[in-house]
Amino acid sequence: MYENLLKTVTNLGSPKVLVVGDFMLDVYIYGDALRISPEAPVPVLKVTKKEYRCGGAGSVAADLAALGARPYCIGVIGDDRNSEILKKKLTETGADITGLITATNHPTISKQRLIGLAQHLHQQQLIRMDYESTEPLSDELNEAVLQAYKDKLAQADIVCLQDYDKGLLSPSVCQQMIQLAGQANKRVIVDPSLTSDYSKYLGATVITPNRKETSAAVGFEITNAETAAKAAEELAGKLKLQAVVITLDKEGAYLRTEDTSQIIPTKPRSVYDVTGAGDMVLATLAITLAAGCDYKTAVQLSNITGGIEVEKFGTVTVTIEEVANEIVRQGKSGKVRSIELLVDELTWHSRGKKTIVFTNGCFDVIHRGHIEFLEFCKSQGDVLVVGLNSDSSVKTIKGPARPINNQHDRAAVLAALEMVDYITVFNEPDPLNLIKRVKPDVLVKGEDWAQKGVVGREFVESSGGKVVLAPLVEGKSSTETIEKMKSLETNS
Repeated sequence: MYENLLKTVTNLGSPKVLVVGDFMLDVYIYGDALRISPEAPVPVLKVTKKEYRCGGAGSVAADLAALGARPYCIGVIGDDRNSEILKKKLTETGADITGLITATNHPTISKQRLIGLAQHLHQQQLIRMDYESTEPLSDELNEAVLQAYKDKLAQADIVCLQDYDKGLLSPSVCQQMIQLAGQANKRVIVDPSLTSDYSKYLGATVITPNRKETSAAVGFEITNAETAAKAAEELAGKLKLQAVVITLDKEGAYLRTEDTSQIIPTKPRSVYDVTGAGDMVLATLAITLAAGCDYKTAVQLSNITGGIEVEKFGTVTVTIEEVANEIVRQGKSGKVRSIELLVDELTWHSRGKKTIVFTNGCFDVIHRGHIEFLEFCKSQGDVLVVGLNSDSSVKTIKGPARPINNQHDRAAVLAALEMVDYITVFNEPDPLNLIKRVKPDVLVKGEDWAQKGVVGREFVESSGGKVVLAPLVEGKSSTETIEKMKSLETNS
């Protein structure tokens, strides 16, 4: 299972996702709660910083972008400062915001949270203040939203409707969008609002209510697999859905399709904050289904991304790297590690008197020179750690045409080599910070670094370690291999 999940998540591509819903700006005001007010028994917050994040459907768009998708945003925002901040944040993620309609009589929905820190440490939400209008949109605004939807629909691979019941997705608008998508052969995934009437979602492809929302929609409590199965069956029948995904907190999610009806379990988590978990599930289902995944795989991955999200504070995104690392960790196999996990394991090896060897590089197109170099590295100790330059790091060093192979593929090739024990990906152009975390006993670089100076030498030697220069195989390098391939292509 884990091998399939890892392969899937590193090959999602960049599908185009139409995100329709209530776009919001989340504002976090942090401060130290140092004393109780003399005016009332409430904490006094000494403000230290303010943070802006994409909320509501904006959170879905940001989540999609972090996973590699291209979000197209459709919604209504106000003519105010919050809308400018929100548009800037969405644009920074790479989202297309040309479908956001500005309304002069509707403020940009904003949720402002006051976050107190005790002794500069433990973050705790004290109060949330909502700025919004839930009045139905005018006919003119509805027409503008539908026109923006029609303009973008042909470009999209899949449609997300994120309904927070703030007035945008009225029954009429919702039904028109679902019908237009059906006519265009586009699947529609709905994260519904908390309501007892789901009729406006009739004809969608997938619906993703949580336990509370499902209970409200079907009229009975979801307490176990049997009640979840009954609810899923009822929703699928009434709404003519291909699939129902009921999220069940620590139990995972209940998946109902024509072929299966089962709980997809998840790993128990230390929940820090559930804000944005539903958005993350919706985004993950959208990108995975758009990429051609089956429903079970899509739900398994959404369990993982949702689980990572709730361990963080506030509405935050989850990256492909985080998901891949989590899959490796859950699979209890493989060699790719986040630096945090790697440090823990290396500490254990050091206690066992194992010699830690470190080297780093791009390892873009593996050749004989790489193999002999890594064999030399392994001969210098017991545990070989390879620091792998991320894609962005390689571009900084070698230019926009590199790497040829993405970091996930490069890591997979290295992991297949017997002499390599661990791989960790780093984003900086040089590995100094990584070396300081790994604290190797032996640092190995090619002998061509003798004149250039080995990054990390001073740190390693000051810690009692040593630096070793490995012999190079003449005429073997990734650059030369790539140039030879180009030459053969030109002459063919």
